[in-house]
Amino acid sequence: FSLLVYAPLAHWSWHPDGFLFKMGALDFAGGTVVHISAGCAALAGALVLKRRKVHIENREIPPANVPYVLIGTGLLWFGWFGFNPGSTGAAVGKWELIGKVTSNTFLASAMGGISTMIYTQLRHKTVDITMVINGILAGLVAVTAGCNVVSPNAALLIGLVAGVLV
Repeated sequence: FSLLVYAPLAHWSWHPDGFLFKMGALDFAGGTVVHISAGCAALAGALVLKRRKVHIENREIPPANVPYVLIGTGLLWFGWFGFNPGSTGAAVGKWELIGKVTSNTFLASAMGGISTMIYTQLRHKTVDITMVINGILAGLVAVTAGCNVVSPNAALLIGLVAGVLV
């Protein structure tokens, strides 16, 4: 995986001789290299391993420990605010964008959680906190690659769509 998938993507996106780099593609916070390669790997794994037995039998697996899931999500969410704004200065070199990046990161993730909460309430007549967490994470992932170039309104829309889709 590292040699055949990650290395070519990293070269194409980050190296001055890479064709995506030459085309002017800006891989902000590793959105292309990290997230696309991980997503493709997850898809390949799912295709090879097939559906889990519990899904075939239509059984639901409850989360093992919801408080730990909440703590983990809080830590991840907090860390994301170091990751996105940190990428602004370290990778892009545009420190003046930190406020915009931080705001967009927050707006998309919060809207992802809110839209998931509203959607699950309307569809299932109950709010599942683990689904709200998934909405927050979906908003974070969806906005990361473009949080330095989108407007706050676009960040809200990105979070809304990601939250409902998840």
